[in-house]
Amino acid sequence: MATTSERLTHAAYGQAERQGFLVSWLSAVDHKKIAILYLSAGLFFFLVGGVEAFIMRLQLAAPDQHVVSAAAFNELFTMHGTTMIFLGVMPLLIGFVNAVVPLQIGARDVAFPRLNALSFWLFFVGGLMLNTSWFLGGAPNAGWFNYEPISGPQFNPGVGIDFYDIGLQIAGIGTLISAINFVVTIVNMRAPGMSFMRLPMFVWTTFVTMILILFAFPPLTVNLFLQTFDRLFGAQFFNAGSGSSPLLWANLFWIFGHPEVYILILPAFGIISEVVPVFARKPLFGYASMVLATMAIGFLSFMVWVHHMFTLGYGPWVNAIFALTSMLIAVPTGVKVFNWLATMWGGRIRFTTAMLWAVGFLFCFTVGGMSGVMLALAPADLQFNNSYFVVAHFHYVLIGGSLFALFAGIYYWFPKITGRLLDERMGKWNFWLVFIGFNVTFFPMHFLGLMGMPRRIFTYPAGLGFTFWNQVATDGVFILAAGIVVFLVNLMQSLRRGAKAANDPWDARTLEWSIPSPPPAYNFAHIPVVRGHDAWWVEKHHGNGRMIAAQEEHHGPPGMIHLPKPTMVPFALAVTLMATGYGFIFRQLWLEILGLAVLAVVLHRSMFERDPGEYVRIEEAEEEVRADG
Repeated sequence: MATTSERLTHAAYGQAERQGFLVSWLSAVDHKKIAILYLSAGLFFFLVGGVEAFIMRLQLAAPDQHVVSAAAFNELFTMHGTTMIFLGVMPLLIGFVNAVVPLQIGARDVAFPRLNALSFWLFFVGGLMLNTSWFLGGAPNAGWFNYEPISGPQFNPGVGIDFYDIGLQIAGIGTLISAINFVVTIVNMRAPGMSFMRLPMFVWTTFVTMILILFAFPPLTVNLFLQTFDRLFGAQFFNAGSGSSPLLWANLFWIFGHPEVYILILPAFGIISEVVPVFARKPLFGYASMVLATMAIGFLSFMVWVHHMFTLGYGPWVNAIFALTSMLIAVPTGVKVFNWLATMWGGRIRFTTAMLWAVGFLFCFTVGGMSGVMLALAPADLQFNNSYFVVAHFHYVLIGGSLFALFAGIYYWFPKITGRLLDERMGKWNFWLVFIGFNVTFFPMHFLGLMGMPRRIFTYPAGLGFTFWNQVATDGVFILAAGIVVFLVNLMQSLRRGAKAANDPWDARTLEWSIPSPPPAYNFAHIPVVRGHDAWWVEKHHGNGRMIAAQEEHHGPPGMIHLPKPTMVPFALAVTLMATGYGFIFRQLWLEILGLAVLAVVLHRSMFERDPGEYVRIEEAEEEVRADG
């Protein structure tokens, strides 16, 4: 018997079969399909960034290696950081936001489905553009932070930096659009009874993250825009010889860059806050304090950026102020760690694969946080700065934090997204290989940093004492890579023949587990009424096991569920903008003019195109849900 999702997706999107598989995905506007696109693209770019890191570790495994040249190493170093942060971890997190947030708040879709599709395609073509630089004149080579003046036209005349500037601008527009969309969705589309203090923690962390994006991405966009004018049109925004200051780039970049750390880690906090209570079989300890800590982290994240520039000579007062704020942000972060531990304390913990990843997250993130407090001290930072100690710190925070939480989310929500379970035995092999490989790779970097090994070097001579720990770190990469391979095999096998998932295989607490797995096209046959925090848990244990339906306002035919109609317009807009970007990178005036003209036509059409949508009968939806039990 076909599942609800399969039958009603065909009923609601009847033209998908006529269009064919490829076109149905290129024209998708359903938030669940957009989520799968984000997760697939993020995984692809994550693997690309991992290969780049693997090559760098081979180069550094022994003194005086010649695996790659110094120029190639600079490109690998730059693209690894840029790919992992902007194209790997962030889209994976946004993929979970797309998959889960509308379901957790009881909505049928996001506020602006077409903008949601546009945000994905802009991110994707921007990422593709950036990576085609390898084959079209050279990749960016000034580090993921792209500092001036080494990224300026006078010292870096190739097209690599142009790819960085324009590719990230296009991808960044998509991220900003997504932030606007989810802020509006969370504020306006919550189910009746779901007050802000009944929101699941993943929704809260998403809400704060999207607000951070709205305020943090504009400084980066301004930086990229100004540098584009410097490089393409001879402006002098960062040229010290013309009275400007390269430090303008550093300040604007880190005004974005430090909130970006929390843009990457707050959704990870939300995932852990969903996984731990379910598998500890207890409510989340200190829900109100977790909400306040999330807001405090978001606020303080804009007040610490100068700790990235303690060595630039701003003076003791400036350094002291930003050292204080940098240590202060550890307080709400510590509240979260203690609340997770308190949630587990006394619980009947089930060590599923998702829970193992959550516990691994707690260990690795705490290690990274402790070294972060050390780096927050300006006198100590003068010694640690530009050493491998800093590399160890941010990998423990961003990889040990975000990546471990992402794996927890994958094993937790995979059955809801796909209707199938990942294999738990392979999942545990996946966890232990990655956990051991990660710590063997990055913990020795603390020692290398304390021994004086600088960051961003492509080789080192023998006799400095760096060889042993570099070899250990490289050995760890092989273990880590083996863990990723196990995950990919598990993923492929489970998608093809994994065990079918029930609607609520984990005995979970939030609304997404009250509907079929995978969810139907419309999510909810009836918008639910929320009667308490952990809405689904309340109905399972204090109700009749079914969500109460709200009285809905129908904006179309009565008794029908409206669904947005798929469209190729977002894809066409993104591809046109990508072609225009290539015109600017390669100084092809005809392509610039043609691209902008086509862009104007497509925008005009999209603004005035009527979307009648499609409809599913509520009676049919109810019948299908009953059939799935």
